[in-house]
Amino acid sequence: MSAPAVPTTPTTPAVPAAPAPAPMTPTDLTPAPWDREAGYALLADLAGPVAATTLGGLDSLAPGFPDWIVTSLFGGTYQRPGLALRDRQVANLAALTALGGVEPQLADHVRNSLRIGMTREEVTEVIVHLAPYVGVPKALAGLRVATATFAEAAPTEAVPTTTAPTREGQA
Repeated sequence: MSAPAVPTTPTTPAVPAAPAPAPMTPTDLTPAPWDREAGYALLADLAGPVAATTLGGLDSLAPGFPDWIVTSLFGGTYQRPGLALRDRQVANLAALTALGGVEPQLADHVRNSLRIGMTREEVTEVIVHLAPYVGVPKALAGLRVATATFAEAAPTEAVPTTTAPTREGQA
């Protein structure tokens, strides 16, 4: 009888290591803005009096946290070049709808979107557009938040409307 065959492991040819990336130096980086005053000014313009209500009580629970939010987000991320405020709001509506479970923040951004001139139709279409990407249940939940927020909106926030695009205007 012959001895059983010993399985062999195929050898992989040696692959040369990739060259190490060049180290990043501060001159390669875009400076991150960090402007507390600009953050508070933008938040006041964007959210109006709701901003004080939203963040006011939080400081007693988590001292300094509201200031960090305003300074880093509204005085930092929002200050970066490259996107208009309207585009940032579209991204916020999409992200918050996709996350789900963040209804108060989504309602704030629906209000903010109306305050900067987006129409109810535009806000609604952003959320409807998400259904195939984030799922119908999350889109429906987002629409429920938008509907409730529209009902609470001041008349001046509800005035802008748009007409549906014509066939020629569609891509």
